[in-house]
Amino acid sequence: MRLARRLAYMWVFNLLAIYAAASLIDGIGYGDDFGTLVVTALVFAAVNLFLKPAAKLLAFPLILVTLGIALFFINILMRYITDWIVPRFTITHFGAAVWATIVIWGVNWVLQIVFDVDDRNTRSRRQKRPARI
Repeated sequence: MRLARRLAYMWVFNLLAIYAAASLIDGIGYGDDFGTLVVTALVFAAVNLFLKPAAKLLAFPLILVTLGIALFFINILMRYITDWIVPRFTITHFGAAVWATIVIWGVNWVLQIVFDVDDRNTRSRRQKRPARI
């Protein structure tokens, strides 16, 4: 159940984030079709939920050497995988992917704060049990 709830949060947040990125950045598009936007957000949420941990594990030595900068490029890779899977979602150039990564990260960050959703756990931060002494 926690996996489904996390996927639902990610789906809605990514839908809004991808819409914002497509509105703000030339080179990111979904064909102005709401159905494509919904599918793109779902695929992107699934890619981040299932493929991103494997990519992080494989790139762990590079992440250490670059002091975490490689994580930014893993995020860009997740956008390109989504572009490859969803036919009408397009990223026209690398610069658009970089800016989309920044916009999508920012929108997701704000939404997680506003809706009080912890990225690692779908429980609200206020609902967490106090630590036992």
